[in-house]
Amino acid sequence: MTLLQQLTSADTLQNVQHTGFELLNKLSPKFFLRLGIDLLAVIILVRFIYFKTYQKSEQFFTFFTFNITIFLITNLLNHVEMSMGAAFGLFAVFSMLRYRTESISTRDMTYLFLVIAIGLLTAVSKGGWDELTALNGIIILMTAVLESNLLIKKEHSKVIVYERIELIHQEKRKELIEDLVARTGLNVHRVEILSIDFLKDATRMTIYYFE
Repeated sequence: MTLLQQLTSADTLQNVQHTGFELLNKLSPKFFLRLGIDLLAVIILVRFIYFKTYQKSEQFFTFFTFNITIFLITNLLNHVEMSMGAAFGLFAVFSMLRYRTESISTRDMTYLFLVIAIGLLTAVSKGGWDELTALNGIIILMTAVLESNLLIKKEHSKVIVYERIELIHQEKRKELIEDLVARTGLNVHRVEILSIDFLKDATRMTIYYFE
């Protein structure tokens, strides 16, 4: 009971509050400015480019936590005179992380690299807020352009099981594609045969189409 009274005494609470204010004072306004630029860039990249394009929300937690973790670690190490080479070494370490429980697509892994790069650049760059904004803006702009149809028409794919095995011959490829278009309603333009099951008279194939 005496220990509890000491812990909850006015002097102890005042010391805790004083320590908390000292911690906040150690974080310069530049830190919060960089943090704001970093979060704004990631929100635009993930919410308004990634989610708008793929309508997938399961990676939101991963993208934001990786970004914040990289930003905080790099910002902390930057105070001990970390070189740019060491910073990119840290980037490489995080870039090699892979999920063991479930696979992650190449596109999702690319976005993961992007949010890591944004956190790294924003934390380690010696430039001002305008340079940081420009660097992050270049990443966001290039991602938006590549996700659009401005440079190249976006091709999508699906894996299907197809039972009309007699149409898989190369000379019947046009008839095969016409049948797939009629069945799926997709603008299929090419196919790739993955496997053939002669016992079930079915084939497993990847269809490629434009939206």
